[in-house]
Amino acid sequence: MFKWRKKEKEATVYDEGAVDASLFTGKEEEVQDTEEVYTELSFHPDWHLPEEEAYVYRFYNSDLPPLKPNQVSVSGFDIQKKDQNILVKAFLRNSLQRGINFKPTSILLLDKQGQIMARKHFDLTDVGLLPGRSSRPWIFAFHQKDFINGDTNIPVNGWKLAFETHTRKHSLDLEETWEKSLDTKEIDKLEEYVSNITPPKPGEVNFLGLQVTFGHEGNLHVTLLVRNGNEEDITLKSIPLIVEDATGKVIAKGGFKLNDLKVKAHTSKPWTFVFPKNKVNRDEVDLSRWKVYPK
Repeated sequence: MFKWRKKEKEATVYDEGAVDASLFTGKEEEVQDTEEVYTELSFHPDWHLPEEEAYVYRFYNSDLPPLKPNQVSVSGFDIQKKDQNILVKAFLRNSLQRGINFKPTSILLLDKQGQIMARKHFDLTDVGLLPGRSSRPWIFAFHQKDFINGDTNIPVNGWKLAFETHTRKHSLDLEETWEKSLDTKEIDKLEEYVSNITPPKPGEVNFLGLQVTFGHEGNLHVTLLVRNGNEEDITLKSIPLIVEDATGKVIAKGGFKLNDLKVKAHTSKPWTFVFPKNKVNRDEVDLSRWKVYPK
């Protein structure tokens, strides 16, 4: 008598766009009593859709693979070009038993080989509270500048969205002339300072004042950090700067032409700007506090 082998249970295919929810909640969650979590559709309270469109979202949501416990994911299902934007319809999903709020996050558009086609930082606080074990449809708009090579051709298939979960540590970027002029202790102090302050937001470039002094001839020397929060290096050709003292009074302003000052991705570069005497107001200056910013 033949003994037929029992058919082995097919392995569950989970949502490949899922990441651990602790990346958004900031804490480890209790283990849930299920291995597979299917999420219910949840529309944003401000979304008022005609029944036909709501049906489309229900259809795609019913076809989503399960999540594992304590995960969130971004799962794209439709992509199209409109004007200069690439619009991607997706679901933000939550397998926790409780609701969560997303924070501003970088979203990647990947091709079928997993290579990054586009990257953009989205303020996902607009999504609102995503209830436990639910999916919320959302539309992500990528502009041409968000594409790595500027190529906005829509992939026919195989594309996907993903959270950018790894964040490079922000570090100090010193020009060779600075490395030669500073001693080891000064460099170590700068490195420690840069590593301890809050880094710029993804995609942001800003300036942080380090030191301000008056020269013997009445010039104003302002040393600041040029901080690059981008994934790519940036090159600055000119910077118009304004300096204010503790009272908010403008004590110096002027434009500086730079010799293609390059600041590497996720680094801060110190640079000193010298305002000539005729661009400086020294009358009753209070430098107990001060700030510098681009005009």
